Amino acid sequence: MSSKQKILLSLSILIIFSLLLFIIFGDNGLVDLNLLKRERDLLIEKNAKITMDNLSLYREIDRLEDDSGYIEDVVRRELGLIAEDEVIFKLKNNGEHKVKK
Repeated sequence: MSSKQKILLSLSILIIFSLLLFIIFGDNGLVDLNLLKRERDLLIEKNAKITMDNLSLYREIDRLEDDSGYIEDVVRRELGLIAEDEVIFKLKNNGEHKVKK
């Protein structure tokens, strides 16, 4: 093999190695592709969670529009309201527990 062929072979190997590095680490290379795939997967998970939250909110809206029992439960829970014939007993808890023997 002549020295000219050795130089051409070395140059070819260097060019191929450089192209390989560019494919792996360059802009839009394999490293960027893997990062984009991870980001896509995270966005898919986030989208699924938001979709589930939306379905839950749609169900609650439907119940608030049509279910009087649910509306009453929400009013009691969130606003602390009671019906006319109900009585609330508030017990004071001073932290002592009495046990009868």
